[in-house]
Amino acid sequence: MNLKRLRGLLIPVVLIALWEIGSRAGILPEDTMSRPSDIAVAGWDALLDGSLLIATVQTFQTALLGLAIGSSIGIVLGAFVGLSPILEGIIGPTLDTVRPIPAVALIPLALLIYGFGVRMEVLVITYATVWPVLIVTISAVRGIEPRLLEVARTLEMPTLSRMRRIVLPAALARIAVGIRVSAGVALVVAVTVEIVLNPQGLGYGMIIAAQSLRPELMWAELLWVGLAGWAFNGLLSLIDRRWLGRFQTGGTR
Repeated sequence: MNLKRLRGLLIPVVLIALWEIGSRAGILPEDTMSRPSDIAVAGWDALLDGSLLIATVQTFQTALLGLAIGSSIGIVLGAFVGLSPILEGIIGPTLDTVRPIPAVALIPLALLIYGFGVRMEVLVITYATVWPVLIVTISAVRGIEPRLLEVARTLEMPTLSRMRRIVLPAALARIAVGIRVSAGVALVVAVTVEIVLNPQGLGYGMIIAAQSLRPELMWAELLWVGLAGWAFNGLLSLIDRRWLGRFQTGGTR
């Protein structure tokens, strides 16, 4: 492990040590701030009995599905809006009106349409993840070198071919940033919907642990959400560095 990573562990280790000391000294109330040692035991037990892994799969299933749908809509719509000022003039005001609506405000509507379950949660996540990708895609497409688009017009390339061969490859690096932002949003919204309404996943597990007066399990699941999100972001960063770099250097030929 290099020095940079060791420095990054300094603050978490110090906080956990102070937390444990404060709990054992009676400074922190154990009924709400369980000892880190008890949290570790509860988390380990939840891993061994499979409940934590099942909840993680449920949360990420809906988060990834909503992210995939939302990103696809954002990329396609953003590419066309970015290329066409006329289209932007037509649908731009509608997008600006709908975008400020919080994703959680759609929970009652999604519940009315689909009832409890995965589809309700995916609908809310899709709405939340569309916007970062859409905004970044529009900006990225507008920033494409004009000479590339001029070449496409000179060659009389069809619109879809122009999108596939010129527009999306040129804007891909910035679009990837929007997808990474939306990935974090997807996880946040998934856990929020599970806490508020949907009886599955990590959010629901935290609510059940709190209602069962098991703060150590609630803290374990909360910290697990953070670790899972950190690992997910690391995976996206790895894909970005390796796959996207290879695509940009050789995949567009």
